[in-house]
Amino acid sequence: MNTPVADFVKRYGDMDIARLHMPGHKGKPFLGCEHLDITEVKGADALFEAEGILAESEANATELFGSRRTCYSTEGSSHAIRAMLYLALTNRPAGASSTVVAARNVHRAFVSAAALLDLDVVWLWPEESHSLCGCKISPENLERTLGALSAPPAAVYLTSPDYLGSMADLPALADVCHRHGTLLAVDNAHGAYLRFLRPSQHPVDLGADICCDSAHKTLPVLTGGAYLHIAKTAPQTLADNAKTALALFGSTSPSYLTLESLDLCNRYLAEGYAQKLLGTIAQLEALKSQLNEAGWQVEPGDPLRLTVRAPQGLEGTFLAEQLRREKIECEYADEDFLVLMVTPENTPDELARVQKALGKNQLPPAKPSSLPLAKGRRVCSIRQALFSAHELIPAAESLGRICGIPTVGCPPAVPIAVAGEEITPAALELFERYNVKQVDVLRNVRLF
Repeated sequence: MNTPVADFVKRYGDMDIARLHMPGHKGKPFLGCEHLDITEVKGADALFEAEGILAESEANATELFGSRRTCYSTEGSSHAIRAMLYLALTNRPAGASSTVVAARNVHRAFVSAAALLDLDVVWLWPEESHSLCGCKISPENLERTLGALSAPPAAVYLTSPDYLGSMADLPALADVCHRHGTLLAVDNAHGAYLRFLRPSQHPVDLGADICCDSAHKTLPVLTGGAYLHIAKTAPQTLADNAKTALALFGSTSPSYLTLESLDLCNRYLAEGYAQKLLGTIAQLEALKSQLNEAGWQVEPGDPLRLTVRAPQGLEGTFLAEQLRREKIECEYADEDFLVLMVTPENTPDELARVQKALGKNQLPPAKPSSLPLAKGRRVCSIRQALFSAHELIPAAESLGRICGIPTVGCPPAVPIAVAGEEITPAALELFERYNVKQVDVLRNVRLF
């Protein structure tokens, strides 16, 4: 597969041009990559009005992902999430509301998008909660929620895979959405590689109408590289307006280094990636089996993630420190879980080091934590809350206050209380569990 963006930059660098244009480094080496870092010079195309080499590169990505249209972002899935919601809102059919029905384990980018677009959000809650990261939604749960609404929502919004690797039953959930006349939008930030499994497990192949992938999370792409995908089965208007949506929320100075890495990734995916992926998954499955035999409790999840439940008497954060002492850095750890993300760029030796560092576990397995659901009463809209006066107060003193800007750590960037909601005793319990020390609340507004 050709790489028009990377090829153009190489030609440009070889021409010994006096760069009397941005960026200010002029191609001179400070970090060492500056000669590849350009702006929209003649021939380089413009991301949001792409009609040259960037359009050609995005067409390559569209072919690889089997979508109606795939567009690049250099600002991660956060950018694409805002664009997805804008598209759902502005292209909804006659009679549909401006409501979005969303599983509660949303990324904080969803909350900021809801404020900017003034969305009304109906939350989907799990029947039971074992982690802030997870929100398992059954088709029956979704059916009940949609059936109770007076009009179809603009979209149903899910996160799959979630931060622990749990994957939603997208075909069944998509069927429910489409029977109720609404779109299914999926935050697939952690699952770009799923398209290249056999068979594909990517959302656009499982019934989603629109989704985003953070290419940089599981593919060899620089940080910030992401995709916005419109499925072939989705309305044409979503594809037609995708660039408008991205331009509304994106910088007019997208990173050309990141665009080059997205362009080069097309060739990487086209030339034997599926076979590499299969080999890596086999190696990871072997490691999971070895850890199970050594007494560790490995959770089910997406094929490139290793999620270990901490045994009784230990916390996932302790296991993370144990790995760091052996020069291994994990993706995420909390009281209950240790999460490692693997790609074909990890070597068999690195996986073997994980097994050696964890060793044998002699402690009994932990029972799944049963966490409260922080269902706070909505006092005002997300937009009203985010655009009101705020103050930071100790989390332990926030009972009865109205959440302003959600206080979240990243990872996992999942809010406990959402802007405009009353902070409940359940929220306080979760603040303590996830080590949230301060909370942003509306100033001079309290319920009791």
